[in-house]
Amino acid sequence: MRYRQLGSSDLNVSEISLGSWLTYGGGIEKAAAEACVAKAFDLGINFIDTANVYARGGAESFLGEMLASRPRESYVLATKLYFAMNGDRGLSREQVHKQIDLSLGRLRTDYVDLYQCHRYDADTPLEETMEALAEVVRAGKARYIGFSEWTAPQIQAALDFVPRVEKFVSSQPQYSILWRVPESEVMPLCAANGISQIVWSPLAQGVLTGKYQPGRAPETGTRAASTSMGWAMDRFRDEGVLEAVQRLRPIADDLGITMAQLALAWVLRHENVASAIVGASRPEQVEDNAAAAGIDLDESTLQAIDDAVADVVAR
Repeated sequence: MRYRQLGSSDLNVSEISLGSWLTYGGGIEKAAAEACVAKAFDLGINFIDTANVYARGGAESFLGEMLASRPRESYVLATKLYFAMNGDRGLSREQVHKQIDLSLGRLRTDYVDLYQCHRYDADTPLEETMEALAEVVRAGKARYIGFSEWTAPQIQAALDFVPRVEKFVSSQPQYSILWRVPESEVMPLCAANGISQIVWSPLAQGVLTGKYQPGRAPETGTRAASTSMGWAMDRFRDEGVLEAVQRLRPIADDLGITMAQLALAWVLRHENVASAIVGASRPEQVEDNAAAAGIDLDESTLQAIDDAVADVVAR
């Protein structure tokens, strides 16, 4: 496993991080979830990402149980707030303080290393949010702060409050071979201001593993087969996208790596990316994904990837 500094913080995070959306705390059997977390630590993954809303608090509770026996300094723990939880929602001062305390209780810890705004809250003055996050950091309940899926103008507006408030050190956008939207504005702004990317869906909800074949219905139990995942999967079910992904297979085969490893190595090629979040339901998936941390793609490979998916990339 290789590690990278997270923005301007003193946190060094594994290039592959373990996420808990749709998996831990209810998405898969507890024994399988426990095996995945144990395998992650065995492989040198030290960065765990969760959120209060995942499994309605269940993911945090599961991780709190799993991590309780490990030295607190041996892992980097990140969680988030914003989405509705038991009638609560948003990034008001009240919610920031309430949700951090609830998360710490479920996680069985005195602090998180990274506290992230899961989305931007247009209903709360940004100054109020930034002040509240600073209060959480200064109270020792979070070491650093970050955000997910903010636009460049929103990021800049938050930076304008520094140094009166704490500065963000991380951004968590969707980013993959197929989804390159952050490259145009978000990544350059972040790189110039000491903010690293922690990318989610680097495998495009599993599409980039090649398991969804054009012209075939997705297998029962996969994300593509789930009607509840329509909002995340609709674009990646497109036949043209699936055909383009299959053009990546010989590239991976020539390198002697899996398609998942190719996709993860691709996002990690970007120096502003500190870590790629993976979700796993089996330890074997964790092991396969973790191996991407040691893969460097040369320019000819990167060009071949671009050529294969040129007609379906979202920018």
